[in-house]
Amino acid sequence: MRSKFLLCVLFPVVLMAQTGEVKDLEGRVTSTDGDVAATHVLNTTTQRAGITDIHGFFSIQVRVNDTLVFSAVQFKKKEIVITPSIFTSKNLIVPLDDALEQLDEVTVTPYNLSGDIIKDIGVLDTEPVVTASTLGLPNAYVRVLTKAERELFEATSGGGFIPLNPILNGISGRTKMLKKRLERDKLYSRTERVREFYADSLYRTQLKIPENKTDDFFYFCEVDTTFQHVVDTHDLFQIWEYLEKRSLVYRAYNDLD
Repeated sequence: MRSKFLLCVLFPVVLMAQTGEVKDLEGRVTSTDGDVAATHVLNTTTQRAGITDIHGFFSIQVRVNDTLVFSAVQFKKKEIVITPSIFTSKNLIVPLDDALEQLDEVTVTPYNLSGDIIKDIGVLDTEPVVTASTLGLPNAYVRVLTKAERELFEATSGGGFIPLNPILNGISGRTKMLKKRLERDKLYSRTERVREFYADSLYRTQLKIPENKTDDFFYFCEVDTTFQHVVDTHDLFQIWEYLEKRSLVYRAYNDLD
């Protein structure tokens, strides 16, 4: 009877591990001093990320055997592998340890370095870095054009005594259309990059944006010129603060509160 009971309990857990079920894992980060706001939560298996709120709560999509990494400036990095028991838990508690702020002594061997980069650079026997540019290869600094960039180049370039290709494309409006498409692609790629920084569930739980309104919310952000400047900073904290402020305006405009 006992073996049958254990089988009934363990079978659903094993089944989930085998089927690769995905769920939004909710939890809370804790520390001795309570400063747990804006701790990064990264699923290194899927490369999806989230961030904790001011109380340390987070939500991120996981599967069994995924690895979560919790990191912040003030804490030691912590890794957790999603076991079947963690996967089925209702609320995961993750205690973090304070990072060391100073070292008693540092010994650098075997070069007997002083710690002064200017002095030590002459002591080290290092090999030169080999790249396409250092080898002097042609087109070492050339960036591969996107499809939209190639189409625009073809539409606006041409040879011969009278370059008909740019003229015809200009008259037909194709050049103007391709320029708009190129700008739209750049903006779209920027938006997609931002969306991948955080778990989709955070937009619903933290920003209070309904799931079916997420695309519309990001379009609402795109038309704001500030959005482009904030994203180009690559500062996850600054980007999240912008999204929080923008979500308040979006919810007010759409009567979502």
